[in-house]
Amino acid sequence: MKVHQFQPDLPPPGNTTGLVGWMKKNLFNSAVNSVLTLVIAYFAIKGLYHVIDWAILQADWIGEDRNACTTGGACWVLVYVRFNQFMFGFYPEAELWRPEFFYATLAILIGLLAWNKTPKRGWICLFTITLYPVLMAGLLHGSMFGLPVVETYKWGGLLVTLVLALVGIVASLPIGVLLALGRRSHMPVIRSLSTVYIEMWRGVPLITVLFMASVMLPLFMAEGSETDKLIRALIGVTLFSAAYMAEVIRGGLQAIPKGQYEAADALGLNYPKKIGLIIMPQALKITIPSIVNTFIDLFKDTSLVLIIGMFDVLGIGQAANTDPAWLGFSTESYAFVALVFWVFCFGMSRYSIWLENKLHTGHKR
Repeated sequence: MKVHQFQPDLPPPGNTTGLVGWMKKNLFNSAVNSVLTLVIAYFAIKGLYHVIDWAILQADWIGEDRNACTTGGACWVLVYVRFNQFMFGFYPEAELWRPEFFYATLAILIGLLAWNKTPKRGWICLFTITLYPVLMAGLLHGSMFGLPVVETYKWGGLLVTLVLALVGIVASLPIGVLLALGRRSHMPVIRSLSTVYIEMWRGVPLITVLFMASVMLPLFMAEGSETDKLIRALIGVTLFSAAYMAEVIRGGLQAIPKGQYEAADALGLNYPKKIGLIIMPQALKITIPSIVNTFIDLFKDTSLVLIIGMFDVLGIGQAANTDPAWLGFSTESYAFVALVFWVFCFGMSRYSIWLENKLHTGHKR
């Protein structure tokens, strides 16, 4: 009687897995694809070399004016000279420690919230979205702590971009949740009001909202009751973004199976507990990509405040391009601004992917 011996499963050959296996399967799986891959790779490497040569190898980095740009490469001297304007706008030089402190504390809080093992993350998150904005507003403006007042028309650059984006992101999410629940409400008045609000704000471009908030709204207000231009922009951005956020969250609510609602009712949960403990956590988890996509759109749309006379990081770049002392170096200015936007948008995108994978419990197919 012949006895069959079972051998353990062997790993696949090394040339069929990893990067080599992927390249053989997708790039070199036929003669035509191999030729096309080599041709495209040649032009891509050649173009990349020219970009690196212009932006790094032949670039000028430090100087006082355009006369320091002599190599023919990128003139990053423009960014070096105007770096404070790109970061802080026209904030008084003697008070730059205030926005610098804001940047440092914001980076620390984001790092603590992103690290999974941070103790008391819930309290840190609560502090970040409640007390921290108030303290930073008082610090930057000077209305608290006995500091000199710095009017918001002197703010600019990345400072304005971050303030608009952070306030819009933090404030639009809860408003969007309420609007989404209101649009799905069984009470006709609440459902109608929520629907009218969402459709009205989604039917106009953000640039129109900013223009109305900055130029037209003061015309209908009593003399002496005008609010700060930055505050009007913050309100407009928040209300506009909340309408889009509401539709994103409503899509997540509609994706929840009916059985989840029935299970919550069977447990005897009232409406707030059913929504807060069962339905909304699942809806937010499902819509993480769409929510972050809305945040990224909001961050990029902050550049539209230039229409109302506020200089965000892109507005500072455009102002530098019109300076007679730096004519001809707009490419470097726009490249730096694009890098700033890319760093923040890419960071949000990667964090959303990490968060989605961490919260993945089998709802994806």
